[in-house]
Amino acid sequence: MKRVSVDIGGTFTDCFVAWGDQYVESKALTTHQNLSLGFNEALDNACKSLGLTDSDLLTQVDSVRYATTLGTNALIERKGPRLGLLTTAGFRSSVPLTRAKGYATGLPHKQQMDVPNAQRPDPIIPIPMIMEVRERVDYLGEVVLELDEDDVLEQLRNLVDKGAQAIIVNLANSVVNPAHELRIRELFLEEYPGHMLGAIPMLLSHQVAGRKGEYVRSMSTIIDGFLHEVMYHGLGTLELNLRNAGYSKPMLCNHNSGGMAQLNSTDALQTVHSGPVSGIAAGEHLANQTDLGNIVATDMGGTSFDIGIVTKGGVKHYDFNPIIERWMVSVPMVHLVTLGAGGGSICSYDRMFKTVQVGPESAGSDPGPACYDRGGMRPTVTDADLILGYLDPANYAGGYIKLNPRRSKQAIDEELAEDLDLSVVETAKLMKSTVDGNMANGIATELRTRGYEPENFTILAYGGNGPLHACGIARALGVKKVLAPPFASVFSACGAGNMSQLHIHEMSTWTVLFDANQSKFFDNYDYFNGIVEELEERGREDLLRQGFTPEQVSYRLELDMRYGNQRVETAVVTDLNRIKGPEDVLKLIEQFFTRYGERFGSGSQTPEAGVRINTIRVCSYVDLPGIAFHGIKPNGHRAPAPPPVDHRECHFVGHDGAINTPIYDEQALVAGTQIEGPAIVVTRATTYLVEPGWHYTAAEQNAVWFTCAD
Repeated sequence: MKRVSVDIGGTFTDCFVAWGDQYVESKALTTHQNLSLGFNEALDNACKSLGLTDSDLLTQVDSVRYATTLGTNALIERKGPRLGLLTTAGFRSSVPLTRAKGYATGLPHKQQMDVPNAQRPDPIIPIPMIMEVRERVDYLGEVVLELDEDDVLEQLRNLVDKGAQAIIVNLANSVVNPAHELRIRELFLEEYPGHMLGAIPMLLSHQVAGRKGEYVRSMSTIIDGFLHEVMYHGLGTLELNLRNAGYSKPMLCNHNSGGMAQLNSTDALQTVHSGPVSGIAAGEHLANQTDLGNIVATDMGGTSFDIGIVTKGGVKHYDFNPIIERWMVSVPMVHLVTLGAGGGSICSYDRMFKTVQVGPESAGSDPGPACYDRGGMRPTVTDADLILGYLDPANYAGGYIKLNPRRSKQAIDEELAEDLDLSVVETAKLMKSTVDGNMANGIATELRTRGYEPENFTILAYGGNGPLHACGIARALGVKKVLAPPFASVFSACGAGNMSQLHIHEMSTWTVLFDANQSKFFDNYDYFNGIVEELEERGREDLLRQGFTPEQVSYRLELDMRYGNQRVETAVVTDLNRIKGPEDVLKLIEQFFTRYGERFGSGSQTPEAGVRINTIRVCSYVDLPGIAFHGIKPNGHRAPAPPPVDHRECHFVGHDGAINTPIYDEQALVAGTQIEGPAIVVTRATTYLVEPGWHYTAAEQNAVWFTCAD
């Protein structure tokens, strides 16, 4: 297997190369003005380790997989075309009203509570660019009012005259009957043929999002249309860059649904947050291969701290209505919680509570933390780590970046220490304990609100800063064991290389498996099976278009189920792709009963309230060979600890004064090596910090376990 996978974050571009039995990880600073420059530099670094040129590598690899923040940046900067919206008469205000939640959606909890200063984001589509058309379809898909075609043509002309560069069509209940949306597209192409110079693209909402909910479906399609141009040119430029270097195969893009596809089968909306989701996919792959059970995937990079959950058996949590930037959308997206707690998160003085506030603002890669000596003037988490002695100024990121401790000291002193009336070192300790506590609280909240306890999960700490803060997070969380997985510093890029080619299609439904009022079981099998067949057909067409045969395509059926009218939905993965009789209905109910009990505790089930399916989801995929993980769990074998290569004065939270701390190099990653804290292990890719009272054990493939000695 020869494969290149890249994850472009807000600060670093991570590259992972699988070259037969060799695995190489490398990093470069993200170049936001042209992402391909950072990609090329990271690839150059990997090629040097293999003794190859870029051209030699790219002409021989099986695939190049790419996860990017390009869409996220475009939304933040509002870089996109002028859009127009056609909607059902009477629904013109759905988007501007934003379900009355737009003032708070996507903001940190503290800002959500500040109602007097609440303000909705600037709309992507202003009200004058929203037009109504006369038509109506009811919730069952029955046509109540036929489409007024003359009215449609008039409204289309209005949008074109007002300068619309792309048109969104979102009609009420089009997911159950898309006939009117399809007819509008026919009328549009008759009036404005696609071959004309300056032709305008049109997006239909039922083809972007398959679930009911007019506002969230509108926003899904609007964001997809808004990002289409910048993603097309950005990813197209990257693909051209690969072509110039000798790569001739289709470029693959990672999706936030947990899969990937060729560029021609990728919607712009699917690429948002695709990097962190790749890390969750890597965690799932690791857990399945090494029998780790339940895991929490935590990615602490330079800009953010991302949290994802995978329970035993590979059941990922999906967001039914995820938040992208400041808007709620309706697409199947692997559930992800993002905190402003990366290495580049800026620390400021909280005057109300007279303490340190970490994030959400980040220094990014340009100018970066103050210690990068690139013009950054504000203190960050990385500056605190440097002042506390955890980082080697001359050997950070393998010597790729030289750090300036004087800049860190100056930034912390001027911005924080004076207001706190603390020394620079004590301020740095407070910065570290605050960020570790924030991340621990994020993990605890995410688990407990879903009915789980942290002690029943293995915490994975990865990303460039994950192994550096693993012990601090675990201490604040109250857990005794954390795993820094193989290739921890580029684990998300590694996950991008492990993904299957996958497409997810879903449809809202009102399927009552057990009606408690009538004591009746579901018996309309043709209705259920027809939906599943339609969703399978859509996925099969997606994969056939990418060169696969029908025999290579597999399907996974997932059902979002609930008891009665409960608001909580639980995803159930089932091997029943069709319902053939009452025994299959009972099996689905039993599977839901078991899954619900695992999540909320045995005895919490309430089948007497009725059992309902709200969403039918089909994952169509082609399994591809991935990175093999093995030997992650300690097997009792002990290797002699290597002698320290240096000692450094370090400061630790909860300990007064400096501690003379041994420093180890990559020899400490030999499987079986055990080290008692305090200690620091410095590698080319990352830094492992073993705090006092913690124990370090190296496993195979450079995995590291941190265990509390208490």
